[in-house]
Amino acid sequence: MPLDEKVLVIPTERFRAAGYFHGLRAADDAYRAAILDPSAFSFRPRYEVETDPSFKQLIPYIVLKCGGAVFHYRRGSSGTEKRLEALRSIGIGGHISEADAAGEDDPYQTGMLRELTEEVDVGCGFRERCVGFINDDRTPVGSVHLGVVHVFDLERASARSREDALAEAGFAPWAELLREAEQFETWSQFVLEARL
Repeated sequence: MPLDEKVLVIPTERFRAAGYFHGLRAADDAYRAAILDPSAFSFRPRYEVETDPSFKQLIPYIVLKCGGAVFHYRRGSSGTEKRLEALRSIGIGGHISEADAAGEDDPYQTGMLRELTEEVDVGCGFRERCVGFINDDRTPVGSVHLGVVHVFDLERASARSREDALAEAGFAPWAELLREAEQFETWSQFVLEARL
């Protein structure tokens, strides 16, 4: 995604009013409605909001599970977020762009599904649920992003990477990945520790 592309944000003030937290917070109905309310959405140039903590970029963070196994990968050098390069991850997703608002559908949902299909071939049916939110203001990346965690329960462990940015991809037991948590980006650590 080019830095001049406009991405979906909410004012950080709205996030704080809904209930500030650090780490992972469960997605109860009231909190989900406050954060994912389309009337609070705006699209701003990415180059501006990447360093402006007065806005939070909403980032879908999709965890693919099949039974006790979780899809994971290492962030490759072709990814757009250089601050996370070479770290391991269990989250699929990225920025919601202004183009995702072109139709009549919810731009967040449209962008989430676009990100998933760009990055991964799921290869089977699934059930999706929004389970939480991630905030980590301790890092430059985290201070300008708010993760929205979705778990996709897959019928089979058939997902495979479509991009070089998702290197060394595959499935592994949750407990194994939790033992290796220090190799993962912060957001993945939060999700692994929560055992969603």
